[in-house]
Amino acid sequence: MYHNLKERIEEIAVQLVEEKSIVETEGEIDVSDKVYEIMSQMDYYKKYPEKLYFLPVKNDPWNRKTVVAVLNGEKAKSDKTVVFIGHTDTVGISDYGSLADFATKPYELAEMLKEVSSLKKEVREDLESGKYLFGRGIFDMKSGVAVVMALMERISQSIEEFEGNIIFAAVCDEEGSSKGMLTFVPELVRLEKECGCHYLAMLDPDYIAPAYPSDPNVYQYIGTVGKLMPTFLIVGKESHVGESFSGLDPNQIAAEITRRVNLNPVLSDVVDGEVTLPPITLMQRDLKPEYSVQIATKSILFFNFATHCSTPAQVKEKMLKVGAEAFRAVINNLNDAYVIYCAMSGANYESLPWVERTISYERLYALVKAEVGEGFDGMVRRYAEEVSRDPELDVRDQTLKVVEYVHSLWSDKNPVLIVYLTPPYYPHIYVEGVMPEEKLLIDAVEHAVSTTKCDYNLVQKKFLPCISDLSYAAAPKEEGAIQALKDNMPGFGIVYDLPLDDMRELDLPVADIGCYGKDAHQFTERVETEYSFMVLPEILYKTTKYLLEH
Repeated sequence: MYHNLKERIEEIAVQLVEEKSIVETEGEIDVSDKVYEIMSQMDYYKKYPEKLYFLPVKNDPWNRKTVVAVLNGEKAKSDKTVVFIGHTDTVGISDYGSLADFATKPYELAEMLKEVSSLKKEVREDLESGKYLFGRGIFDMKSGVAVVMALMERISQSIEEFEGNIIFAAVCDEEGSSKGMLTFVPELVRLEKECGCHYLAMLDPDYIAPAYPSDPNVYQYIGTVGKLMPTFLIVGKESHVGESFSGLDPNQIAAEITRRVNLNPVLSDVVDGEVTLPPITLMQRDLKPEYSVQIATKSILFFNFATHCSTPAQVKEKMLKVGAEAFRAVINNLNDAYVIYCAMSGANYESLPWVERTISYERLYALVKAEVGEGFDGMVRRYAEEVSRDPELDVRDQTLKVVEYVHSLWSDKNPVLIVYLTPPYYPHIYVEGVMPEEKLLIDAVEHAVSTTKCDYNLVQKKFLPCISDLSYAAAPKEEGAIQALKDNMPGFGIVYDLPLDDMRELDLPVADIGCYGKDAHQFTERVETEYSFMVLPEILYKTTKYLLEH
């Protein structure tokens, strides 16, 4: 049934790309409407229109929505259900420069790219081969969405021969804050209870890229990487630049932390021989609101920290250790420099007064609560609610504001390093194969791959290396993981929230079996059509059938 789908998949993919659906714009609504329009033309949804519907994102400034499609096989009654997801939003198109008008027109873009003399050799070869389609979102990940839509269309044409169920969500906002997926998770739980679904796995045909230049492999990932953003709020001591040694510059501490953490492979997670990318800075800046000749009082620094096994508590402890070491190193370096300066200037040397203090947000909260008393929790909650309503602040700024507020209520104004967790949080999902559902998914993918004849070297790995909405198919299982997250992510439940109970209820193994291509988020983004539109549908269909039949 998966043969001869290439033209239909390409047709749908191009239609979706033509809808400019940049994340956090009204274009996301247009592409959801297009998905609904295409699927509503299928005979199955003409017969069962109630099984195709929009799921609005609550309190969303752009009124975005996810499209949900339910497909029930009619060969025999079954509660077995496979869940598919795919995102319809994209990153922006500014990287296309003068070609921006063609970014969402794959066929015209290909012709325009032929005139770009600066294309890399590999890109030009792919362009001239005729095996690739170019365009914003064609690879990440509208082709994947098109594959699922075309498969569901083909299955529905002989629904009386299909046993089991498929639920598909074309979600919005994956490139932003995953609000589409976080809206879909509670909906899945509702469908499970109301329709008696027994979910087997969640599959996502998001993009698959070479792991390194000239990589000959095409990967299928059974599991997904997680992400935390450990953050350092560094409170120093202000001084005039003319009295530099009388202050403590928080930027110097931030720089030392960055030196110790940034791309340090010692901090990588290793599971089953697969290694996460080391942490890297996503923000480092002081918090001075204006220019002046006073050194900064506070700085902020946070990292992208990928996980295969580390819990929020473990990452927090690692960062507390690094922070304390960096703080002490800066104090020692300052004293060494001050000794030399005093000798050069003839001044009397006295050891600088700074003392290393590195604490978690959880500890800060407890210390301040002990001082303020019983009404403290309500004060913080009301402040968090206030900043959560400020449209000028994103969730990262809102979280910072809560930390600053709590610190402002502390009587101790001496320098301190506060470690906390900044949203968003993506749990890792390790499909180990111990639980029956995990083993079933592993077996299903291995069966599909081993029985699919193609000219590609197909390789299975444990962790999709890029964060994705798959992370929300299950909640962290490690003891204390959720509590540590709540205690160290300021304003959790107000400025940022996750449907943790619903995630725990789903508890699904996941796999990313997606389209193959190159250069996601670049103006040379492209999907390879032979694998993506011919081989991938077969692998996805066989995986789905195996899950439903075993």
